[in-house]
This record gives sequence, C-alpha cells and structure tokens, in this order.
Amino acid sequence: MTGRTLQVGTTVEPLTVGQVAQRFGVTVRTLHHYDEIGLLVPSGRTAAGYRLYTGDDLARLQQVVVYRRLELPLDRIAELLDGGEDAAEHLRRQRATVMSRLGELTELVAAIDRALEREMTDTPATTDDLKELFGDGFKDEYQQEAQERWGETDQWRQSQARTSRYTKADWAQVKQEADAVNAAFVAAKRSGVPADGEAAMDAAEAHRRHIEERFYDVSHAWHRNLAELYLGDPRFTATFEQLEPGLAQYVHDAIDANSTRHGA
Repeated sequence: MTGRTLQVGTTVEPLTVGQVAQRFGVTVRTLHHYDEIGLLVPSGRTAAGYRLYTGDDLARLQQVVVYRRLELPLDRIAELLDGGEDAAEHLRRQRATVMSRLGELTELVAAIDRALEREMTDTPATTDDLKELFGDGFKDEYQQEAQERWGETDQWRQSQARTSRYTKADWAQVKQEADAVNAAFVAAKRSGVPADGEAAMDAAEAHRRHIEERFYDVSHAWHRNLAELYLGDPRFTATFEQLEPGLAQYVHDAIDANSTRHGA
C-alpha cells in the first residue's frame, strides 16, 4: 500500500470512496471492509447515502496504511488507533517498529549475502580460473593431450570425477600443497641430502600422497612410472629445472628410492 501524509485536523473537502482509493492506493473493497469491521468508518454521507471521508478520516487511514505496511494485523491496528494516543505517539511507535524491522532486514540481507557467497564459492572453477592460478602451467592443449594419452585409464576417470567439482578455492589449495612439496624437494637438495636420503624420500612420499588425495589413487609402482615421465617429457623436466637446476633428476631418483623403500 502507498499513501500521502496528512496531519490530523487538516481541512480537506470530503472525498468519496473512489477518490480515497485512488489517492491512497487501496482498493474500494478494502475500504468497504475497513468500514464493516469498524476500523475506518467514514464520517459523512452524501444525500444519496454514499460514503464521504473527512480530513480526520483520511488522517486515520494514513495511520492504518502505515501500520499495514509494517504487517500489523487489523485487530492490533484497531487497538492502537483506539487507545487514545495522539499522532506524535503513533509516529514514535511506527518509527520504533520500522527500526526494528530495519535491523531484521539488515540481518536478512547479510544472511542472503553469505548464502550467495557460498553458492558462488561452490561453483566449479572455470578454465580462466585455472589459467589465472597456474599461469603457463595450465594450457588447453595440455589438457587435450593428457586426455588423448590417458583418457582410457582408471586414473584419468577418477581424476576427472574429482576435479570436475573443484572450485577456484579448491584449486588454490591444490597449488599451495604442490608448491609445498616442491619446496621440500628443493630444500632437501640444497642441503646436500642425497636423493635416497630420508628427507628426499619423505618429500617423494608427500608428492605421492598429494596426487592420491587430490587426483587419483597412486601406488608406489605407478609413482615410479610418473618419475620416468618427469625426465622423459621436456616440459615436466623444464618445470622442475626452473625451480632448481638438476631438480628433475633429483625428484626422479627420490621417487625411485621411496618406491623401493615401500617395497615397490
């Protein structure tokens, strides 16, 4: 409902029910109902018996309209209007109610925003998201080549099933974990630990677990096959070499040693 503000006692020419309905944005049927229940009884009548609303009637209607917009039931509105309070007190009451609703609505908006954020966060990552996170480490042709080489394997199907649900936040976590594993390899190599030393093999085991937890099941024997790929594919080799000269061979040897340590 909408309406115009009228002060109590304002002198206006009496209005018919149709004119009031148009001015206040209520229906004629609503005004008739208000009349029937005694909530708003027009003070005047025309010679033909039609309802006429005076200035005081319109001021009361204004209060009704405001209270209805605040979703108060009609019987409660009648109690408020017939309780002897003046217009100022009604305005104070209305303001307090509005402020209370404002607080509720503010909390509701915040809850909706949180739900929206969760919904957007739960959206699977796009190709652009992956390019942003991994840079040159992610290219469409790499994905296509990988599918052509391993698309028929159980490992590929398992990886696709898992990663298809990953959000951008999930991929960011994956990258952080991979960076930590690589950092462990680099630290072990720079400290002089041999590839079959405990620190290097522990880094290799962390590498295997990372793949297994994030992509697909990896036995130690399969992990050894991956290590061969790191030396056999120049792109994998270059990725490790950019982190530390000689790292590709070191990672290969550490994985090989760790696989042997686990009986592969």
